[in-house]
Amino acid sequence: MIDRDDLRAATAAGVISEAQAASLASLAQNRQAARSDLRQIDEPFELFKGFNEIFIVVGLCILAAGWAASFGLFLAQETSNVLMVGALTGALIWGLSEYFVRRRRMVAPAIALSIFFVITALGTFGAHFAEPFMVAQRDFSSLPWPAICATLALLVYWVRFRVPFALAVVAVGVFGIAILLAAIARGTPATWTEMFKLSASGPFAWITLLVGLAVFAVAMWFDMSDPHRVTRRSANGFWLHLVAAPALVNTVALSLLDQDSAAANLILLAVLAFFAAVAIIIDRRSFLIAAIGYIVTLSLTVFVPGHAATPILLLGIALLTLGAFWQPIRATLLRPLAGVLPLDRLPPTHLTKD
Repeated sequence: MIDRDDLRAATAAGVISEAQAASLASLAQNRQAARSDLRQIDEPFELFKGFNEIFIVVGLCILAAGWAASFGLFLAQETSNVLMVGALTGALIWGLSEYFVRRRRMVAPAIALSIFFVITALGTFGAHFAEPFMVAQRDFSSLPWPAICATLALLVYWVRFRVPFALAVVAVGVFGIAILLAAIARGTPATWTEMFKLSASGPFAWITLLVGLAVFAVAMWFDMSDPHRVTRRSANGFWLHLVAAPALVNTVALSLLDQDSAAANLILLAVLAFFAAVAIIIDRRSFLIAAIGYIVTLSLTVFVPGHAATPILLLGIALLTLGAFWQPIRATLLRPLAGVLPLDRLPPTHLTKD
């Protein structure tokens, strides 16, 4: 730990300036106060730091609406200038990100600007590359390039600004590109639910599982590089887990919920129990809640709600139990795994930061 004497010595030696020493001391105090206020079962999660960030996001949305309306009228007359307008819009978002994200380090504006950037990229590259008449005839061969270019553009944005939410959108983009390429090569089923069932033809179900595993692996790489969950790497892992869990559970859930049998419901609960065990071991409630939330949403929208009433009831009871006794359950589960898993790269059992 670096204390004030170390900061004074570093300032005297010319390693850092007095302003930098003051900033480091202030940051350390704020983080220590935030951590001391947390109870053992709490998990800090930050979508915004204060109402000023909401104020700025509202301003950004109004600015975006006015900008889109102004250039929408221009493009209605000069559609050939779509790349120029897209470049100008991207440059504006980039400039705003330099101030609000890199300089001010705001959370909510960073998420909003990431959304604006990927929408701009998709719209620009889509207008340039996509062929609407081909898409209307179920020919999707013109769609991968806009998706690829937009995903790469957002990846560059993430490299510059390190917005965790943007990395999650990149993962979604990779998933979309893989599905599009498979649809072009093999064709699409009659309904979207048929795409992700193991019983259906085509590679879509396996693509979902492979992409989910890849995103989960990247999320774990971030998590294991920051086991105490104090840096932005932890936030990257959080958002990637929100993408990985639905992708992993998607194929299994669709295949089992469609059967509407007691055996299928039991298998689904067993799969979710496995997901719960993984989430407890890695100390990521986000991973579990994303998986369960996705299944409940499918049960209440795609399928007849009554078919999954009992599993949903049991899931609610399980979530409440885990929320109340997460740490004791985690400590019990990790104890026999001490010689198997690298526990030094996982959060300690007395921390519950997600």
